[in-house]
Amino acid sequence: MTKLIFSIALMLSIHLGIMAQDFQGMAVYESKTSTSDFKARMEGNKSMTPDMIKGIEERMKKAFEKTFILHFDKSASIYKEEEKLDALEQGGGTGFRMMSSFSGGGGTYYKNVKEQSYTVDKELMGKEFLIKDTLTNMKWKMEAETRLIGGYNCYKATAIMPVSKTDFRNFRPREDKNAKGEGSKDKKLEEGEKKSSILDMIEVPKEQTITAWYTPEIPVSQGPEGYWGLPGLILEVNDGKTVILCSKVVLNPKEKVVIKPASKGKVISQKLFDETMIQKMEEMREMYRGRGGSGSGATQIRIGN
Repeated sequence: MTKLIFSIALMLSIHLGIMAQDFQGMAVYESKTSTSDFKARMEGNKSMTPDMIKGIEERMKKAFEKTFILHFDKSASIYKEEEKLDALEQGGGTGFRMMSSFSGGGGTYYKNVKEQSYTVDKELMGKEFLIKDTLTNMKWKMEAETRLIGGYNCYKATAIMPVSKTDFRNFRPREDKNAKGEGSKDKKLEEGEKKSSILDMIEVPKEQTITAWYTPEIPVSQGPEGYWGLPGLILEVNDGKTVILCSKVVLNPKEKVVIKPASKGKVISQKLFDETMIQKMEEMREMYRGRGGSGSGATQIRIGN
């Protein structure tokens, strides 16, 4: 009975705190993406030595394990990677630097759930862009399952979403039809056995199932990255390959932050930015294929007028 009274009092105090005009919260998220499928595929490639596989695996792991901070109030939030020394700067080349940037990191993700809009600043090949667009209308299906995350009662929700072709975390190893006896190897792949470009090993599924765990005990429609639209703060997101888990929540911290969108960069829509990113990825693919040829790796970016 005492425990029940304490729980009710705690929830009431949280709700009253969130109703205050100056309410603000902070949540820390740990993002991890599995690379086991790529490792298995690389191990099946006879042209790749154990050292090559180990090097690629370590770089991918560093690119896909990140810590983010979400600052939020009742209607808006900013989500940004925790500042720390980037181990990728010690090596890895342009491909892995781009992989790190487009694996959820880089820039500040601002979203306003009241206006259903978002703004994120991104750097691409030395150019600064300011992506402004409308938040995705996530059609959540409420589930009956519950669990505790960090002491908060959470409820399960799922949604089916199209997959972004510019987020490296969504990439999957390209299916090896030859291994299934569906025909001989593609001639280009056979001739390209000697190269180790990760871009020649990938494909992207059309859609994915998102599983989210949210807590009504923190009644704000916020979450990591672009996730939102549930009657409570999202504490965990899992798309089957990437897991984003909240490790800490602080409500009404002593030090407040200014929650506002970035303002530097060329304003661009998400669609146009994605098209440009895909174009650059294709250019990188050709650059790796023609290694030792006339390409110097330099690229030009031209968007709009």
